[in-house]
Amino acid sequence: MPYLYRAPGPQKHPVPEDSRITHSSGQSFEQLRQACVQKGVLFEDADFPANNSSLFYSERPQIPFVWKRPGEIVKNPEFILGGATRTDICQGELGDCWLLAAIASLTLNKKALARVIPQDQSFGPGYAGIFHFQFWQHSEWLDVVVDDRLPTFKDRLVFLHSADHREFWSALLEKAYAKLNGSYEALKGGSTIEAMEDFTGGVAETFATKEAPENFYEILEKALKRGSLVGCSIDIRNSAESEARTPFGLIKGHAYSVTGIDQVNFRGRKTELIRVRNPWGQVEWNGSWSDRMAFRDFKTHFDKVEICNLTPDALEENALHKWEVTVHQGSWVRGSTAGGCRNFLDTFWTNPQIKLSLTEKDEGQEDCTFLIALMQKDRRKLKRFGADMLTIGYAIYQSPGRDEHLNKDFFRYHASQARSKTFINLREVSDRFKLPPGEYVLIPSTFEPHQEADFCLRIFSEKKAITQDMDGDVAIDLPEPPKPTPAGQETEEELQFRDLFEQVAGEDMEVTAEELEYVLNAVLQKKKDLQFKKLSLMSCKNIISLMDTSGNGKLEFREFTVFWDKLKKWTNLFLQFDADKSGTMSSYELRMALKAAGFQLNHHLLQLIVLRYADEGLQLDFDDFLNCLVRLDNASRVFQALSTTNEDKEFICLNINEFINLTMNI
Repeated sequence: MPYLYRAPGPQKHPVPEDSRITHSSGQSFEQLRQACVQKGVLFEDADFPANNSSLFYSERPQIPFVWKRPGEIVKNPEFILGGATRTDICQGELGDCWLLAAIASLTLNKKALARVIPQDQSFGPGYAGIFHFQFWQHSEWLDVVVDDRLPTFKDRLVFLHSADHREFWSALLEKAYAKLNGSYEALKGGSTIEAMEDFTGGVAETFATKEAPENFYEILEKALKRGSLVGCSIDIRNSAESEARTPFGLIKGHAYSVTGIDQVNFRGRKTELIRVRNPWGQVEWNGSWSDRMAFRDFKTHFDKVEICNLTPDALEENALHKWEVTVHQGSWVRGSTAGGCRNFLDTFWTNPQIKLSLTEKDEGQEDCTFLIALMQKDRRKLKRFGADMLTIGYAIYQSPGRDEHLNKDFFRYHASQARSKTFINLREVSDRFKLPPGEYVLIPSTFEPHQEADFCLRIFSEKKAITQDMDGDVAIDLPEPPKPTPAGQETEEELQFRDLFEQVAGEDMEVTAEELEYVLNAVLQKKKDLQFKKLSLMSCKNIISLMDTSGNGKLEFREFTVFWDKLKKWTNLFLQFDADKSGTMSSYELRMALKAAGFQLNHHLLQLIVLRYADEGLQLDFDDFLNCLVRLDNASRVFQALSTTNEDKEFICLNINEFINLTMNI
């Protein structure tokens, strides 16, 4: 799948009221609803049709599904009956208990619930068979509309439904979330925290109960009081244990939601209790305290707790603590920015790099607290194309103080100051850190190199932190080409070179593409240390078209001399970076070769160059390398000329990387 370029750099965290319309028509929920009301028809969503394509992508339905509207299933359907509560939610035939656990937690935070489920819809006046829900995705809120046709079998909902069969908010919410991710099947299997984040824009923290801090009870109590969503689960050691029932009535590998925590006096002692909900509602804890559970039992029987801390746009107004948030969008692109983890030193340095400046200490502390959340984007949606969750993580290094992309040698000799606890194949990896004030470089990566994905990186700090993308546009400053030595002052080497030119050029003293092809191949083939295929006639035509200043389609002696000097330099660069003397250069080494040639380009341009000039194995031969440099060299000179004369107003507003981007696409 292609990965589109995302503008680098920090972005403003969106406010809740700004939700983006996602329907293909470009119309909002209200516009679509009004149009249906005026026409007297019920909405049918062409973006998520009522057929098998919306259900499954890898299998055929085992039962004959019939799509029906709530009014065709029951009399007098209701969107919400008596308020949306955790007891409304019952799991159907889809393996999405992780989603149900998140919905149950969502009902405990009325403000967050009202954000996800807008209150401007019902089966009453104005009903038009259309509903909408809002989800957070990669630092923006999306408004997702659906029609109310739901999959049924024998007049019963097949998937998520409410305990009261006249209530449909939960079934429609599940449908909207399925649409967001491409199908109902895409919801099979997942982590509760994933949906919790999509419901709040929050950030996850995960605790292993056996290794939790001593104040773990207080952490959970504070989280629930602040409206955080909390889930828990029991680990499985193999697939056979999935959904296995323990003697105490708990289900392994199943997603539970934590809905309450309290202390009671029992036999003169304070006892800590916790309330945990099973979305199935069929199998319950049968140990002490029945529907509630002693906290010590909770830590004994559950392995993992996930807390979704709410971001500033989702926090209650009276919250005691608000985070400063910065967001970076980026991509790992094979051959350019997909460098893998530090184990792969040769490519690790090519990953995106973000400079983080911590300037203010925490109140009464010597360090700065911050939380980093790295999320890989759209992997659930891409499951139908065979994509799985990649193993991701990040590392933090002390900055050497230079505002430029750090190279391989830096990472060879410097250890990281902090890093994610692990590289893991979850949608998001997040950890909390404390570091002294200073400048750091943050490097997000996949574990293995060459793996492609888009990512969203969020940095939460107690005090304002300053971030800068280290891969932004950098001006290119090339020296003026040397002028030929006047006749009579030429060295012996220059005289031999003039003789060569006269032999090739003939009487007109100009070199054509065919003549250039002959002389270049003749000279380069004599270089024993340069392994290469013959330069093509097309390459020589490109060289002439880009180096020819007179416009006659030939190279004069001065133009030929300038090109020849460049060719010697570029040939030496190619030999330097062709480490194994194979006659090819790795696309990851290309960045350093281009920098040595005077070009420091941003990630987007590097991606374009790799796509255009590298082969399937991410290698460039000398012909490709030469074509690339000629084009870059010419583009930079045209830009400098336009910038100096200001004659072409269209390009004055462009920087050098944008201008080269334009010329590379012509």
